[in-house]
Order: sequence, then C-alpha cells, then structure tokens
Amino acid sequence: MPAKYPEEFRDDVVRVALHRDPEVTLAQIAKDFGIHVGTLDKWLRQARIEDGEKPGMTRSENDELRELRRRNRLLEQEAPVLRRAAAYLSQAHLPGKGSTRRARARRRRDSCCGVVPGIKALTPALLPVAEITGAGA
Repeated sequence: MPAKYPEEFRDDVVRVALHRDPEVTLAQIAKDFGIHVGTLDKWLRQARIEDGEKPGMTRSENDELRELRRRNRLLEQEAPVLRRAAAYLSQAHLPGKGSTRRARARRRRDSCCGVVPGIKALTPALLPVAEITGAGA
C-alpha cells in the first residue's frame, strides 16, 4: 500500500488544482508536487463530494460506516458466546441438577474434609510409597 500523504499536503494540492489557470493541466500539477495524476484526480473527486458538488459518501460518513461495520462484526462474535454462557449458567439453577440429597451430603462432607472435586484421593496401596519417599511427611 502506498504511503499516505499528510492531510495538509492533500488540501494544498487540491486547492492549487481547483484554482489553476486554464492552460495548466492536472498532469503538470501532479508532476510539480511529485504525485501520480490518478492520485490527484481521486483527491479532486473526493473534494467535490465533500463540498456537495457531486453525490457520494463524504470522508466522515465513510469513517462512520467503517466504525459501525467493525462494531457490528464484534457484536456478531459476542452474541453466540453470551448465548452459550447464559445457557450454561441457567443449567446450574435448574431443579434436579446436582440438588439431590446425596449430592448435598457429598458436598458437605467434601468441604469439611478438604477433598477437592475432580481429584482422586490417595488409595491405601499408594500410602506406603508416599511415606517412603517422604512425600507424606
């Protein structure tokens, strides 16, 4: 992608091109400023749109549209994640999901005895090995 020219430079070149003498061509102005004729032509078209002489999207409208599209893309990515999170969180509060008498008793027992859910307790066969290596001390 070509380097962007500063805004002031573009405005100066467009002003010179719009107020040029009839015998001066756009190619001469573009050459004097060191830019391509197509670039100057594009800047002139955009200036006419900005001034309301020609129909089209102004730079501010284009920037706003770009920002809205970016925001829309972000929201479209967030929606399924939030939907799945809401479904997951709503499952925790449904009756019958882990609220049985047996599950409550297990949670009470595990909370007082220091058992971490998902981690198996040491079996009696492993205890002597743990004592020998000093891991149990």
